[in-house]
Amino acid sequence: MSSTPPNPAAPVSTPAAAPAPRRPGTQYALVVQRTEQLTPHLLRVHFAGEGVAAWIAAADPDRLAATDTYAKVLFARREVGLTAPYDLEVLRETVPLEDLPSRRTYTIRDVDAAASTLAIDFVVHGDEGVAGPWAQAAQAGDAISASVPGGAFAPSDDVTLPRLLLGDDSAIPAIAAALEAMPAGAQGVAIIEVESAAEELELAHPEGIDLRWLHRAGAGDDGATATAGLPLVAAARALPAPTGPVEVFAHGERGAMKELRRLINGEWGVDRSLLSLSAYWALGRAEDAFQAEKREPIGQIFEG
Repeated sequence: MSSTPPNPAAPVSTPAAAPAPRRPGTQYALVVQRTEQLTPHLLRVHFAGEGVAAWIAAADPDRLAATDTYAKVLFARREVGLTAPYDLEVLRETVPLEDLPSRRTYTIRDVDAAASTLAIDFVVHGDEGVAGPWAQAAQAGDAISASVPGGAFAPSDDVTLPRLLLGDDSAIPAIAAALEAMPAGAQGVAIIEVESAAEELELAHPEGIDLRWLHRAGAGDDGATATAGLPLVAAARALPAPTGPVEVFAHGERGAMKELRRLINGEWGVDRSLLSLSAYWALGRAEDAFQAEKREPIGQIFEG
């Protein structure tokens, strides 16, 4: 709106200036190039095109260089017929609530700026959830809408600093990227919890990193499937306490991350400046409820 005061001599019929066209904000259309089944429950979707190029160009280079780079992604049901990128402010005025796109947060597994491509790994369990079924049915030409990326963690170049990486299926992309980015002489342990041996991946990592896989299936009482996060916490507690500084990356189920925070930051005394620890999801919570609870005590990983 103009800040110029009105001119009383001007004709009252003078039309107002046409409003500027509404911009789609920070959302970019990422178009599917192809899909790749990595394990029975892990699917990689490759994206390419002008939207990816614009997304890369708009990104903060430091965020893009992080190994836990992520984006807020909007998924729309195909039958609704919406075209990415989605402007939620406009859609809220024109589309029924049940037809609005759903927002989810996903780690970006790989970015190739020269080729204008990126990849996102999706954990899929049949028709459960929103993003998994979308990824399972994705075909070349389909699109999602993604925000400018965030991200904060990148492994130190200090080869004398021990590393500890802990996570479940949801953290595989970030852990894999961190392992690839570590200096060749890096030393430490990486522990990843998955459903079974079928979900293990070949991950490139420095020789000095001891990569271990844990299986929930058969890890519970009487050989039943253990609750998500319990095997990971048990494995971390079985490790010897560090005797000096250690760089830690720990991400996964919220309850497990709270337990790991008590262990790593509390009992071990690892300084928060060396600790990247947060929840990617919460057992028994849909994504919307999980995100809303981040502002409440139940959603806080660090107390106080």
